[in-house]
Amino acid sequence: MSLDLLVVGGGPVGLATALYAVQAGLSVAVVEQRAGVVDKACGEGLMPGALAGLQALGVDPAGHDIAGIRYLTPTRSVTTDFTRGPGRGVRRTVLHTALREAAERAGAGLVTGTVTGLEQHDGEVSVQVQGQGRLSARHVVAADGLHSPVRRMLGLHRPSGSRRRHGIRQHYRVAPWSEHVEVHWGRAAEAYVTPVADDTVGVAVLTSARGPMQAHLAEFGSLAARVRDAEVTGPARGAGPLRQRVASRAAGRVLLVGDAGGYVDALTGEGLALGLAQAQVAVQAVASGRPQRYPALARRAGLVSTALTHGLLTATATPAGRRAVLGAAAGVPWVFGRAVDALGGTGPKTGHTAYLGGAQGEAPPAHADT
Repeated sequence: MSLDLLVVGGGPVGLATALYAVQAGLSVAVVEQRAGVVDKACGEGLMPGALAGLQALGVDPAGHDIAGIRYLTPTRSVTTDFTRGPGRGVRRTVLHTALREAAERAGAGLVTGTVTGLEQHDGEVSVQVQGQGRLSARHVVAADGLHSPVRRMLGLHRPSGSRRRHGIRQHYRVAPWSEHVEVHWGRAAEAYVTPVADDTVGVAVLTSARGPMQAHLAEFGSLAARVRDAEVTGPARGAGPLRQRVASRAAGRVLLVGDAGGYVDALTGEGLALGLAQAQVAVQAVASGRPQRYPALARRAGLVSTALTHGLLTATATPAGRRAVLGAAAGVPWVFGRAVDALGGTGPKTGHTAYLGGAQGEAPPAHADT
């Protein structure tokens, strides 16, 4: 029997896609090559928009509330709070477990196996899954991550340029010392501190340099002192290169969502929120019978956050640029607050049943808060 939708990739965005599909009345299954819950490198901070999107799907993962964002250099700090309610620091394993259990309760099929081939025919897509044979669906959503094999199968991958940034994350057993996500700016790297439990913080470093976590932390003296005597819990996990480019987010009946559909950088922390927004419009496009609308809808969903990320990456590429950005944020705090709120509000839209446009096929509105 052919499904309405087959999702390749059983991480948070793939599982959220399956939940949106169930809500839309579609038959859906998720193919993931790894069994059970998977831990990966991520900042683990849910912006308010992402948290609201998860709650609308019936998913409310345990964690530690986040009031806002604090940027710090050795000589300056700037803090702003979210105005739309708190975000939440959540261990990735906790988030993955909550989404997987929700998908199982909703009746989405969960298949363990590696996708080794994909063919498009009139009216359906045939997917070869190692150990499972062929699965057929009217449409496929690829949510298989930063280095998406499906993206490469479709010939949609493009070179990402010479600036190659990576991320590394480590957990420390220590009580959070701030209700904010702290972003420590170094000479050529940033360190993000996210409270994820009453006794645990996650520290993620984004950098173009390679090396172990301790070597990276040495650049951030005050932060290194905070965690120097704390118990390290679990292994350090890395990801990258972060920048990923695509020719398009769709090829026929196959749509790319989340990191599989291209990635700029983790600098602004809205990756999951943007992935949820893309998952929602992808399912809407499939359910309406207009998958060709998806690339434009996905681009609009991330218009503001992508522009802010590109702008910050350019402005903070040098130590002088980093100092200038922090100085401007301190001097004009309302601008900084608006930018953080814009990112914090990025996420799926609830109540937008006409998001794909009306009977005449008019373009959907651009959303000022995404």
